[in-house]
Amino acid sequence: MTSSEDGAHGPGKLGRPQPLNAPLFRSLMERMQEGGRSVVLDLGPAQPQTISLLSHFRCRLDIADVGEGFDGIQDETEPDILGEKLEALLPVRREEPTDLVLCWDLLNYLTRPALKVLMNCVADRGHPGMLVHALVAYSNTRMPAAPSRYAPTEDFGLLVTPVTAEQREAPRYTPEDLNQCLPRYRRERAMLLRNGMQEFLFRL
Repeated sequence: MTSSEDGAHGPGKLGRPQPLNAPLFRSLMERMQEGGRSVVLDLGPAQPQTISLLSHFRCRLDIADVGEGFDGIQDETEPDILGEKLEALLPVRREEPTDLVLCWDLLNYLTRPALKVLMNCVADRGHPGMLVHALVAYSNTRMPAAPSRYAPTEDFGLLVTPVTAEQREAPRYTPEDLNQCLPRYRRERAMLLRNGMQEFLFRL
């Protein structure tokens, strides 16, 4: 694991975007810039900046906003029911498989059962080699009580905007935890950012 400098040092003030240097995200965008069609699945809310940036590339963007359905899944432990609820939050499956999944900080807000089932549902939409980008709380014991909003910049950086001033305990999933919750994926790269998060790339 390597370390990377970034401009964000922990949670920012409510509504105030904080710059975040996320080298693995930048590498993905640079790869897309080189050409070739791709299908991107964004598990966060629709962001005009994301739509604008990806419009420059040959890609289809599917947006799920899984966080909107948290209330119906967090207390569910039955895998079949959990799978039905999570499938309902995702876009309808199409013949064209997904190439890239943007999780942002969503994984921090899912229970282990929900995390495992969700990523299995996502895997069913991808092809071998599909990449998953995620930011996971690591150093900080506290985090915002709800997922933040992530907006890419034209130079492939990120602006992070907290949507609540409330805090909650961070699960601080270890790489071993993630290996257990993502059995169909392998960890390709990981970087420790200065804001206390780990940036991950997983490959299906």
